[in-house]
Amino acid sequence: MNSDSFTPSPSGAAPKEATSASLRADVLEASLRRLVVVEFYAPNAAPCAALGRSLARLVAATEGKVAHVRLNVATEPAIAAQLGVKAVPAVIVFDRGRATDGFVGAISEREIRGFLERLVGPIAADVDAFRQLEQLQAEGDLAGAEALLRSLLEQEAPTARAVAELCRLLTESERLDEAEALLSSAPESLRRDAAIAAAVAALENARQASALGEVEELRRRTLASPEDAQARFDLALALNAKGLREEAAAELLDIVRRDRTWNDDGARKQLVQFFDAWGPTDKATIAARRRLSSVLFS
Repeated sequence: MNSDSFTPSPSGAAPKEATSASLRADVLEASLRRLVVVEFYAPNAAPCAALGRSLARLVAATEGKVAHVRLNVATEPAIAAQLGVKAVPAVIVFDRGRATDGFVGAISEREIRGFLERLVGPIAADVDAFRQLEQLQAEGDLAGAEALLRSLLEQEAPTARAVAELCRLLTESERLDEAEALLSSAPESLRRDAAIAAAVAALENARQASALGEVEELRRRTLASPEDAQARFDLALALNAKGLREEAAAELLDIVRRDRTWNDDGARKQLVQFFDAWGPTDKATIAARRRLSSVLFS
């Protein structure tokens, strides 16, 4: 997804792109009915993209009290000059056809929220932020997903889910030191949350896997020595690091089936840690739990 594009949020329409031809209707006339926030941006500029995403989400949270219009200064330099915009990102608020407020620079999400709340009063929490996150991840826009999560962490009371999701993103991107630093800086009150515990488990699994060889090498070791529980255990860790959860669980279950006492019940304990990292509703967790019960109680 283009870093400067926006899709409609569940709580509102996507921001309009203004041009010299549409400025009167989209901004001046529209501001007779409600406040219009005009965002001036340059394409492919990271600070503009980050501010634009936060602004779009928070404007949507005003539930129709504010309209959001974007203006590309590269294609509409005359309008920007006419309104005195000399740097981007910049925001100007229009009310009843006149510019009444605004700011310049890539301010934090907390500051954007405060700016909007001074205009329209308290606005809702980021109801659709995690839906937007899921959409960004589905589209493979990891940079956008990371920017969204970091903006959520700038809030006065960041949620455990935001911390956990960013930790997972960093872990899956093999930025393990950054993930660990993030968890270390999280408030103690959040670290007891189940989502944080799952992120910690995922990070620990990734740490273990990072010291192992490639999956195919470990497969060859296992095929050459089917009774080598350590090789099978290492393969399970490597498979999990690649997102192959069902295969990883199968390898650990095979160890439990062959020798429950191996490494002080290490295979079962590792499988439980996988469950913690994957979450109780993940299909791999559900299937492996069922198979584990069958092995243990048959």
